[in-house]
Amino acid sequence: VQLVESGGGLAQPGGSLRLSCVASGFPFSQRIMTWVRQAPGKGLEWVAKIYHDGSLTYYADSVKGRFTIPRDDARHMTLLQMTRLNPEDTAVYFCNSDDYRLPFGQGTQVTVSS
Repeated sequence: VQLVESGGGLAQPGGSLRLSCVASGFPFSQRIMTWVRQAPGKGLEWVAKIYHDGSLTYYADSVKGRFTIPRDDARHMTLLQMTRLNPEDTAVYFCNSDDYRLPFGQGTQVTVSS
């Protein structure tokens, strides 16, 4: 079982980034997938999740209207499309299943700064 996140980097306030999570080793299409993040010195914060058929998505209030979480079951991938970034979005971003039972990947660093 493996989760590999990528796509992070440095963005200016108001900018956009697209994160990717490629999964392997489990039946991806059957899992509700989620993104969480960890800001410096803070605990994990849930960001968004998408149901296994893609019909339902939920977002934390802090990202609602700015982030979207599509998935591509054929490619065993979920994305996190982030727009209108602000410095409070600076964190390491991780994907996992909704129950957090999969081993966490290394995450991808997002830094929002001018």
